[in-house]
Amino acid sequence: MNDNKKGRLAGRIALVTGGAMGLGKADCERLAAEGASVIVTDREVELAHQVADSINGDAMALDVTSEEQWQEVMTAVSERHGGLDILVNNAGNVIFENVEECSLAHFKLHLDIHVVGTFLGCKYALPLMKHRHKVNGGGGSSIINMASTAALMGYGNIPAYTAAKGGISSMTRSIATYCQDEGYGIRCNALAPGGIETPMVMGVSGRAGEQPMEIPPGPLPADALGHPNDVAGCVAFLASDDARFLNGLTIPVDNGLDARPHH
Repeated sequence: MNDNKKGRLAGRIALVTGGAMGLGKADCERLAAEGASVIVTDREVELAHQVADSINGDAMALDVTSEEQWQEVMTAVSERHGGLDILVNNAGNVIFENVEECSLAHFKLHLDIHVVGTFLGCKYALPLMKHRHKVNGGGGSSIINMASTAALMGYGNIPAYTAAKGGISSMTRSIATYCQDEGYGIRCNALAPGGIETPMVMGVSGRAGEQPMEIPPGPLPADALGHPNDVAGCVAFLASDDARFLNGLTIPVDNGLDARPHH
């Protein structure tokens, strides 16, 4: 386990889905750097263990579409860690097909991974996250769901993905309101990344297996891709007490993409 006692997430237990690569890996690394003990979950369990080993964390196999596996993981989290303070529902997929090309099976696959996976994560994490502020003090527990700017804009070649990400954004508001009304001390927000240089983006752009594009430091032009760390920093903020007054939001992390006029 992470023995870092410093940082704004010191003493917190975090679980990240799809944590073996891309955004999920960056999230795990940043949460650990901020002092959290991180549980890396992924279907690629060997890769999950590699990430966990690199941050002195824990790793578990998880297919987010499986209710049984979610139950097993949360039982293990309870037994090993005694509770959960941060849940990052990051696992995702994308298949580029327009509405005429997209099969019902592919449409349902997107909904299963994104919407059902996020629903199951929230449902089975809540018992471990309730009233954790009474244990840790501070601003309470935090759920961070991964939406997308695709849920805020019209992209004609990914109707299944946009539908799924839109569902995550709406569900986030519902869960945030419910937890607040119940007095659980759990905030629930979503991030909506734009184009980020990840293995998934590289794959759909025909660059699978290549070296990731170098994302320079400093201000980026309007058409630039972001670095996974650009999202991970926002995850760490929402996980922390610094964000205790943010709840039920979907926050674009897109270098101003959604703010621009679209022609």
